[in-house]
Amino acid sequence: MSQSGSTNNTGEPAVIPRSRHPVSRANISPNALKVLYRLKDAGYQGHLVGGGVRDLLLGREPKDFDIATDAHPEDVRRLFRNCRLIGRRFRLAHVLFGREVIEVATFRARQESRDSAARHVDEDGRIVRDNVYGTLEEDAFRRDFTVNALYYNITDFSVIDYAGGVDDLNAGVLRLIGDPETRFREDPVRMLRAVRFVTKLGFRIHPDTERHITELAGLLADIPPARLFDEMLKLFMGGYALANFEALRHYNLFGQLFPLTERSLAHEQEHFPLTLISHGMDNTDKRIAADKPVTPAFLFAVFLWQPVRERAAQLEAGGQHPAQAMQHAGSQIIAEQVKVMSLPKRFSLPMREIWMLQLRLANKGGRRSLRVLAHPRFRAAYDFLLLRAQAGEEPEALGQWWTDFQEQNPQQREQEDSPTRPKTRRRRRPRRRATGGGA
Repeated sequence: MSQSGSTNNTGEPAVIPRSRHPVSRANISPNALKVLYRLKDAGYQGHLVGGGVRDLLLGREPKDFDIATDAHPEDVRRLFRNCRLIGRRFRLAHVLFGREVIEVATFRARQESRDSAARHVDEDGRIVRDNVYGTLEEDAFRRDFTVNALYYNITDFSVIDYAGGVDDLNAGVLRLIGDPETRFREDPVRMLRAVRFVTKLGFRIHPDTERHITELAGLLADIPPARLFDEMLKLFMGGYALANFEALRHYNLFGQLFPLTERSLAHEQEHFPLTLISHGMDNTDKRIAADKPVTPAFLFAVFLWQPVRERAAQLEAGGQHPAQAMQHAGSQIIAEQVKVMSLPKRFSLPMREIWMLQLRLANKGGRRSLRVLAHPRFRAAYDFLLLRAQAGEEPEALGQWWTDFQEQNPQQREQEDSPTRPKTRRRRRPRRRATGGGA
């Protein structure tokens, strides 16, 4: 795609006609097209916007299709019976088609353009509520990055570019719209989004945008833990976990998400913690590429293992039994981590089991091996053990033993468990002597 997207000298947007861009309705979700056409037929503007347009211009398959319109959320709900309204910070309409959700957002005004009770900014410049509606142009300049401020117009199938997003797509550059410091203060999560987009797209961050990230990383401390958890899933469960981990550390952002882990990485021994996490992220990417399941419980187990391990060692030194120390250490580290980032119990409980099973996996042999093999969390704990062996924390022979043990048939496992155990003979109870009643 070579068509320039820069605005012209009059401030008008670049309008790229259908004949000069690759976006085709054949590659757009039929449900998104239904929403676009119904908005158009009802007299409203309807544009595909954001990542969907960006990915189509790059020849990629979009994950989601979002729509921008001049219709208010209540108007959208009147047009679609299968619509629900969500959000307080940003009021949105979700049009539901089975498992597919088409998100419809009303054009929003620029932050500085209007004064209204519907918008509120805190003392640090962070937007906490923004439901002031505006025009298409205002909406374009309110978006975060230039490559996400591209609109596909269903009326004439053109692409509208107010911010030079097409030029940045061609150059492989991720650039914030407006003053970077102001935009990051409005929403510090944009720093995490910047990392996610550059690793996904293979772009580079524009220097004017990049230089503010490290110095403003601490603003993430003000983001609600639940929102950080959602961003964590996007970063590490999208197929680019290893690249995102390395980029987050480079920009001083990883420590804002996992401060205890970052502290451990700062005094790593023989590169162990960093190696373990790198192996874990690479393993996650490979599983996603192979369409295998990935659970946040395993990711959190990897990220928090070194802090748990260090805390358990301290508790053992204080006289606690290893199993008790591991249990207490896990509880303490989780309690500290959830102050920063939410961790639902449906993930924290299996994570604890993965950690506790590491002690049992280290003591192979005997009937206990069969009991460990039957544990519902065995497979995850076994995979975790293999990562630890790759990182050099456990001998590779231990992981190989469990690999071989799983491949044996039940009879072989019985022999492996008790090769020298003597057969025990059942003791016969002594027969009671009968006694007579006479002399």
